Amino acid sequence: MDNKQTVLVTGASGFIAKHCIIKLLNEGYKVRGSVRSADKVDKVRNALADHCDVSNLSFVELDLMSDIGWAEAVDGCSFVQHVASPFPSSEPDNEDDLIVPAREGALRAMKFAAAAGVKRVVLTSSMAAIAYGDQTREAGPFTEKDWTNTNSDIGAYIKSKAIAERAAWDFMETDTAGDMQLSVINPGGVLGPLVDNTWSSSGEIVRKLLRREMPACPRIAFAMIDVRDVADAHFEAMIRPEAAGERFLLATDSAWMVDVSKALKKNGYNTPTGNLPNFMVRLIAIFDKTIRLVSRDLGKKTPISNEKLRKVLQIEPRDLEEMSVSMADSMVKYKAL
Repeated sequence: MDNKQTVLVTGASGFIAKHCIIKLLNEGYKVRGSVRSADKVDKVRNALADHCDVSNLSFVELDLMSDIGWAEAVDGCSFVQHVASPFPSSEPDNEDDLIVPAREGALRAMKFAAAAGVKRVVLTSSMAAIAYGDQTREAGPFTEKDWTNTNSDIGAYIKSKAIAERAAWDFMETDTAGDMQLSVINPGGVLGPLVDNTWSSSGEIVRKLLRREMPACPRIAFAMIDVRDVADAHFEAMIRPEAAGERFLLATDSAWMVDVSKALKKNGYNTPTGNLPNFMVRLIAIFDKTIRLVSRDLGKKTPISNEKLRKVLQIEPRDLEEMSVSMADSMVKYKAL
């Protein structure tokens, strides 16, 4: 392998993308990171410089809703990791505010990558595209064969991820795709260490626990994954021949919010370890946008299978305690509380 191949990583200022960039640079690749505004470049570069050699890192300015700069961004790239996608802190007034840029951004990345002769695109989708909505399916854990039903009563973010991923797979059926390959990563909630003072929306779980913003834990379950495993999965899905044309569901077994809190408590953090009655959660959700996003899943636990992550990508995911405590430790380190 030519260890100076170039990879475009979109959404370079994001939590997952930063870890993907660190992985690629440490593996000897050149990385071209996209940002929405050039104002972010210095902050992203400085954050990454604390974790890897950034001499092979450059930046481009891209917008999910504009063709400007995309042809230049993918020029000379062997691979694209399309990580960028809008993620809300609350439910939008209009679901198209999320759906349209997610879908159009995915299609833009696919179209320009194919035109530039990119070998493979790795698309960051989500478990949101797999395990939600009313589905007619066999009993048992959700797998990569399942698809979220976008005609069900589901949130805008969940719908946006399913629609964007569908659009990418549909693109692969067109002549325009040529010989380009597609692999898709479908993570659950993403925890794990920060590289600066920004974090994933899933990280709000840990942050709220550390700040004791609630007297006890809502009975909400999450299927979670460490961000380092997500970055490794992007890399393995990019280079492994057997990963072409495949989806990969990334999560460990579903855990209740109180399980995260107990892991933090065990490691010296003063976090609540009781359960909050559902009626109180619904009351809090009136005033707390983050809780409102997840309150519709109160009391539900979603079983998943990560067999393909282990067998095809050869990744043994980190456990709940490691991903939770590493996130908490780094939030303290970077003063993100």
